[in-house]
Amino acid sequence: MKKILILEDDISIAELQRDYLEINQFDVDIEARGDEGLQRALNHDYDLIILDIMLPGKDGFEICKEIRLTKNTPILLVSAKKEDIDKVRGLGLGADDYMTKPFSPNELVARVRAHIARFERLTSNEDIHKGLIQVGEISIEQLSRSVFVNQKETNLTTKEFDLLYLLAQNPQRVFRKEELFETIWGWDSFGDISTVTVHIRRIREKIERDPSNPKYIETIWGVGYKFRA
Repeated sequence: MKKILILEDDISIAELQRDYLEINQFDVDIEARGDEGLQRALNHDYDLIILDIMLPGKDGFEICKEIRLTKNTPILLVSAKKEDIDKVRGLGLGADDYMTKPFSPNELVARVRAHIARFERLTSNEDIHKGLIQVGEISIEQLSRSVFVNQKETNLTTKEFDLLYLLAQNPQRVFRKEELFETIWGWDSFGDISTVTVHIRRIREKIERDPSNPKYIETIWGVGYKFRA
């Protein structure tokens, strides 16, 4: 379960955010003071930090700056301020995104998922032998964006490759269709999750011996897909 830290001094807002995140299977901690929140962020491993700018003890800008000295944890800044200067400053200090209050809790969850997924893709790329994944008859080369089946190259579109690579670098992990759509196409893209189903079918036609009985990309009915290691 992914761990989220919320640094927010308005307890009603923090608890609302926590409730929506917990419903979506996140483990959430809350800190109301900036100085105490910074220590928790530095001393524990979180998958994402939701950081309000106006906090007692230490403001969000200082917290963001100090976290970035030692950690690359995704940071989502939130504030009631609408001035562009605050957004520019926050992003310049290393925040990954900026949301202006009030905002939809569902939008917050979507952005949290998207940023965690993108961070995992980036960090996983560093760990997989220069971007090479070898599973059974399939070789996937991230740097050249090439896919080989039985040593014969097969051509995938940009989105097909991105989708296959994301699944393959996270073997046995079940991805919801909504999560795949948000990660590959972007949460604010045009289209819907049926796009994912179409691309999975095309990928299977290109990498599977029997697309109707897939060996690599397994359908988890009612949920999404996973890549078999």
